[in-house]
Amino acid sequence: MSHLSRYVATLILINGKPRSILCEGIKTTERSLTTLANNREYDVVVVGGGIVGAASARELMLRHPNLKMAILEKETVLAKHQTGHNSGVIHAGIYYKPGSLKAKLCVEGMNLMYQYCDKKKIPYKKVGKLIVATDKVEVERLAELHKRAIENKVADIKVLRGLEEIQKIEPYCVGLEALWSPHTGIIDYSIVTKQYGVDFKEKGGEIYLNFEVTGFENSSDKNYPVLIKSKDGKQVKSKYVLTCGGLQADKLAELSGCPKAPRIIPFRGEYLLLNPEKAKLIKGNIYPVPDPRFPFLGVHFTPRMDGTVWLGPNAVLAFQREGYTWSDINFSELVDALLYPGFLKLSAKYVFAGAQEMIRSAIPSLQVKKLQKFVPSITASDVERGPAGVRAQALDLSGNLIDDFVFDMYKDSSSDSVGNRVLHCRNAPSPGATSSLAIAKMMADRLESEFHL
Repeated sequence: MSHLSRYVATLILINGKPRSILCEGIKTTERSLTTLANNREYDVVVVGGGIVGAASARELMLRHPNLKMAILEKETVLAKHQTGHNSGVIHAGIYYKPGSLKAKLCVEGMNLMYQYCDKKKIPYKKVGKLIVATDKVEVERLAELHKRAIENKVADIKVLRGLEEIQKIEPYCVGLEALWSPHTGIIDYSIVTKQYGVDFKEKGGEIYLNFEVTGFENSSDKNYPVLIKSKDGKQVKSKYVLTCGGLQADKLAELSGCPKAPRIIPFRGEYLLLNPEKAKLIKGNIYPVPDPRFPFLGVHFTPRMDGTVWLGPNAVLAFQREGYTWSDINFSELVDALLYPGFLKLSAKYVFAGAQEMIRSAIPSLQVKKLQKFVPSITASDVERGPAGVRAQALDLSGNLIDDFVFDMYKDSSSDSVGNRVLHCRNAPSPGATSSLAIAKMMADRLESEFHL
């Protein structure tokens, strides 16, 4: 199902002057701090304007409309990094361990996402997903995946046996068997996030862009005891703080006294673009069967809302937290990642797989070979280099990929300690975008519990 985008008229105040700005289909309202010199105190401040931060702020404001709240975002727009660079898939909840929080949140989140988009007239398409097995080992893994999907209560999941059944769904795809998920969809999560921001502001919340948080300190105001400082000298005060920093999550946690671990290690996922003629061959998402020996999913075919088809991604270490190309290098962040004990252990375990990923990054035709397992008619001449995203992978000291939510607070026996009032979400794992509305409910529950709102 598709919907036409609607445009929400808003006003932005920059340096005190009104200005209208279009943000990918939805206009949002932000105000510079210079316009609010005498009104910078809040009950709750959310640091981070990605989809999880914006959804959590919106949910808390809906529950507590009398709270005075703000979102602080270091970039010039919401959804600048992980949210704005992901594959845009609305996942159905197939992969996750039955009974796990991720499985529950994904299934619930998918349903909430479709309901929300219908209500707000945000465009999406239910193109479905095929998970394709191409050999006998993968067929066995696919059977286990099918059992998992049923236990997770994934709606209308179906096994397709043989080439004929597969090609009824994807005429140019080959394989022995496949799982068909008709409710998997595609969307632009930047538009969703900006609409969360509109909802938040309509309830009285404030959104401050260009506010890069550099510190949490005790305020002299006992009613608003947390002073939040920005890189360029701006300040706000709050009673309580929630951080949803994504790629900067661990750095924000350290600002209030939390430990370095788990550390965020940035992995860049690079996509190829399929040329328009061959893109017509792909109707929906085509995914591989996950290999349990490796930490990441593997390359796949992903149609986009604009009609393009992305191929990938790979997974290579990014040389800075927000490093979308090989030339994006921040030496202090790179050294921080390379010397982290958890990364050293992870890289030793997957040294061969990591080297292969780097080679495929340099030679796209090798990535095309992996894709030809599913659609043999795709050739290297049909693709060009495309966009990239960076995944904020939380890693513990033992080199384990953190696959669950991590909340952190630096609690101190002193009642006036800043750490007692700042809750950090240090990891909101994939599928965080799909699950954002369900995650927001969990976040709001946690805030109400911790801070007795």
